[in-house]
Amino acid sequence: MTTTRDQAVWNRLHDATNSGDAELIAKTIDEVVDPDLIFHAPVPTGAAGAQALKHVWATLLRAFPDIHVTVDDVISEGDKVVCRNTVTGTHQGEYLGLPPTGRSVTYNEIFILRFADGRIAEIWGVVDLATQLRQLGLLRMP
Repeated sequence: MTTTRDQAVWNRLHDATNSGDAELIAKTIDEVVDPDLIFHAPVPTGAAGAQALKHVWATLLRAFPDIHVTVDDVISEGDKVVCRNTVTGTHQGEYLGLPPTGRSVTYNEIFILRFADGRIAEIWGVVDLATQLRQLGLLRMP
């Protein structure tokens, strides 16, 4: 039963992030993410907990206003939900110090979310940042 509930919570957050609405994303994070979230992913901010996740989404929306996350796979077991995603967007705002390039990006990510009491309590994330940076012209391959 909790696996179904946790997956529904994940789906709610995913739907909010694909809305492109920063206020809806922040509100949904407040509702479904533990304020003391443990975030095991590189977050370029001094924020922690749910505030770090809000900062990540605010940054992504400024840089890629048309960002879209397609869920390729979801696996739920016990208190965890694992999702493999494909992310697309157009670089239309400052990102990592790079002014807008108008370039499109497509990259992959995998997240593991641990739930406690119906809320996301912990996140591990692996984002293919090298592909994203290469597509933006910030990283060159030999």
